[in-house]
Amino acid sequence: MRFFCFARRVAHVPRLRRVVVAGAAVAAVAAGTPALGASGPATPRAASAARPASAHRTDTRARPAARRLPVPSTGTLRGQGLLVGVRPLVTPQFNGSVYALAFRGTTVYVGGSFTRATSGGRTYARQRLAAFDAGTGALLSWAPTADATVRALAVDGTTVYAAGDFGTISGLHRDNLAALDVVSGAPGTFAHRISGAPYALAVGHGRLYLAGSVRAVDGLPRADLAAFSLTTGVLDAGWRPVADNAVRTIVAATDRVYVGGAFHQINGVGALRIAALSTTGALVTTFRPAVAPADVNAIAVDTSGVYAATAGQGGRAVAYTDTGEIIWQRIFDGDAAAITTLDGVVYIGGHFDTACLTARNGPHGLCLDGSVPRVKLAAVTSAGDLTAWAPQANGIVGVRALAADAGSGTIAAGGDFTLMNGQSRLRVAGFR
Repeated sequence: MRFFCFARRVAHVPRLRRVVVAGAAVAAVAAGTPALGASGPATPRAASAARPASAHRTDTRARPAARRLPVPSTGTLRGQGLLVGVRPLVTPQFNGSVYALAFRGTTVYVGGSFTRATSGGRTYARQRLAAFDAGTGALLSWAPTADATVRALAVDGTTVYAAGDFGTISGLHRDNLAALDVVSGAPGTFAHRISGAPYALAVGHGRLYLAGSVRAVDGLPRADLAAFSLTTGVLDAGWRPVADNAVRTIVAATDRVYVGGAFHQINGVGALRIAALSTTGALVTTFRPAVAPADVNAIAVDTSGVYAATAGQGGRAVAYTDTGEIIWQRIFDGDAAAITTLDGVVYIGGHFDTACLTARNGPHGLCLDGSVPRVKLAAVTSAGDLTAWAPQANGIVGVRALAADAGSGTIAAGGDFTLMNGQSRLRVAGFR
C-alpha cells in the first residue's frame, strides 16, 4: 500500500466501518518507491463525478498518573486492511509549495505557489495550478495559469473552483476566485470582487462556500464567510453568517456547514474556533464543543464524527460528536494543519515530528509522558487509537493539505516536503 496520499483501493461503502488496533509496538516504515515513469502530460479525462514546573516552588502533592493513550500496532487493523500503504506512489514533482488538493475521479487537481512540475524526467511550466492522474502519476495537460498563490480548490461536476491571492487566471481578470473547466482549464464567466483573503472553499447544498479573512464581495459586506449559487454563480444574499475573526476551513455536510479558524463568535454568539452553521446561515446551537484549544486549521466529517486539526502548544486532532462532545483527541509536538478521513481512518498532516502517549504536553509541545515518532503524518482509528501508519516527510512546515477519494481508495498529501520515506517526492505524495 502506498501514500500519495494514495490509499489502498477498496470498494466504496455507504457507512464507514469502526476499526480497532491491536498490539503495542511501533511499525518500521516501509522503504522503496516506484520510479517516475510518465513520458509527458496527458489530457484529463471527464470522470463521474503540561504545565511546566514553577521556577519558584516545587509542588510535592501526589498527582494521578496520566492516562496513557493506546500505542500503535505492528500489525494490520483487525478485519479488512483499511489503512493505506506507506510507500509513496509515483506523482509529479513541484518546485514550490502545495496548498490545495482536490479529487475528481482519478484526477487530482493541485494548487499552490509552484511554477514548474516535473514528470517522467521532463519539466513543464505549471503556474500555480496543475493536475495529474492518481492511478498512473502522470502529469496532465490541464494548465490554467494564476499570477499568484492558489490556496483552495473545490470541484463540482465539470468545474474546478480556485481561490487564493491571484488577480488573473490565464490572462483574464479574476479577483481571488475563479471557475475553471475540468478538462480544458479555461476560466468560466464566474467572476467576483473579493475584498480580503480567501483560505478555503467547499461545495454543498447547491452552493459554493468561501471562508477566509474577507470583508466584502462585490462591494457588499461579508464577515469572513460567503456563498455563491452553483447554478447562476451569483452571490447568495441569504447566507451571510458573521464571524469575528478569520475562518480558515469550511466543510459542507448533509444539513450543516462546519467552520473552523481563529474566531470566538459567530453571529454575535460565543463559538470558540469551531462551529456548525445551518443552510440558512444560523449558528447551530446544538453543536457546542467544549474544547478547541487553539486555532482550527482543518475540518473533516464522516458518519462517525467531526474531526478538527488544530494549532497550539503542540497540535491536536480532535474528534467530536454531532453535538460537540469530544470522542477522542491525539496530541502532537507541532501543529496539525490538515485532516481527512478514508474508510473509518482519520489521517492527519502537519508540522509535528512525534505523537504524545498521553494528553499532557509542555512548552513547545514537548510530550511529557513519552512519545512515538510520527513525522508530519499520522493515522488514527475511529476509536482514537494511533495506528502504525507512519510515512515520514521532511522539512519544517511538512504537510499543508490532505485529500481523500473513497472511489479509488487514495489519499493525497501536499506541502513543503521534498522527501517521503527517504524517497524524492517534491511537495506532493500519494498513498494507496
